[in-house]
Amino acid sequence: MEARASRDPSDAAAGSGLGAQVRSTVGRLYRRFRSERPEGALGDAPLDVLNWLYKNGPQTLTQLSEYGQVAPASMSQSVNRLTSAGYAVRTPDPSDRRKVLFRTTAEGARLAQATRAQRDAWLEARLNALSPEDQRAIAHACSILGAIADA
Repeated sequence: MEARASRDPSDAAAGSGLGAQVRSTVGRLYRRFRSERPEGALGDAPLDVLNWLYKNGPQTLTQLSEYGQVAPASMSQSVNRLTSAGYAVRTPDPSDRRKVLFRTTAEGARLAQATRAQRDAWLEARLNALSPEDQRAIAHACSILGAIADA
């Protein structure tokens, strides 16, 4: 509780620093956001891979491993869960028949869409409950954090 006692942004420069406060808050928001998903859905790692495939199209295991910043063996576990559940399929790479591409199935696309819709609805409800002033402050912070992320 003591770590959460100071929520005033002006206090951020004191103590552990603004960077630590941003990192902690973004991490908590990210974990909370990821917990919003359809009942019975996959775990975080396979669901993240499914969403990536849905947004970016077919990918090789190497591409997925690079995206997830994990070893191919770890990524194999996620894609095996997706394929065994019917959310993704393996297909030959048309440009190199030695490679395998993973792509979403229609059911996988529906789950990816449902997950995004549920997460968006949760976040929109929280943001809409804020005052217009707080909404403007968050919009401004997003532009600043976006610039930091792109630097």
